[in-house]
Amino acid sequence: FFFFFFQAEDGIRDAQESRGLGDVYKRQVSTQSTWGQNQKKLEHIIMGIDLYRAGRIRNRRFRQTKTTDVYLRLLIRLYEFLSRRTSSSFNQTVYKRLNQTRVTRYPISLSRLAKHMNNKQDKIAVIVGSVLNDERILEIPKVTVCALRFSERARERIVSAGGQCITFDQLALRAPTGTNTILLRGTRSREALKHFGKAPGAKHSHTKPYVRSVGRKFERGRGRR
Repeated sequence: FFFFFFQAEDGIRDAQESRGLGDVYKRQVSTQSTWGQNQKKLEHIIMGIDLYRAGRIRNRRFRQTKTTDVYLRLLIRLYEFLSRRTSSSFNQTVYKRLNQTRVTRYPISLSRLAKHMNNKQDKIAVIVGSVLNDERILEIPKVTVCALRFSERARERIVSAGGQCITFDQLALRAPTGTNTILLRGTRSREALKHFGKAPGAKHSHTKPYVRSVGRKFERGRGRR
């Protein structure tokens, strides 16, 4: 008489003769990967960690802009050339921020600009975004500011204080590697972001509505009627 022993692994019987308990842990998990339309799929996973779904492998792709602004696209081409042909990390940072969305190009106010540029009149403040006015500050120091956009009142106050408002193509001629510059940007959390998203009142919406005031008579439903 011949006796064969079958070993069960997770409800699946193995036709191979068992070589002991340690053999279960020594077997390697066979994974088969198939490529289809630049997507890698893992099949037949018995045990282990799915590295692609558990977040261990990060997305390293660079975001390219989708804007149709001709001026912004020319600036992107300019700083792509400078970041490639120079060893300056300043040009690489400006090139990356030029490719960001408008929401992530955080604006900066004149009060924050004056705070960071105190006693630094010999340097150039660089903002990849907008410079806005702040009525709470009364005096503006004499500074040279490079930005994508200036509000009308902010430009007027900077020029009246003896400063200059320059563009990024002028900055590339003055400081090709970013010498004597200070790279600034505004804060991430601002009140305007609370109003972005789904319509206020829609299902699963946490968007803050634009209301005249907060009180009993404003933006209050009257119930079922």
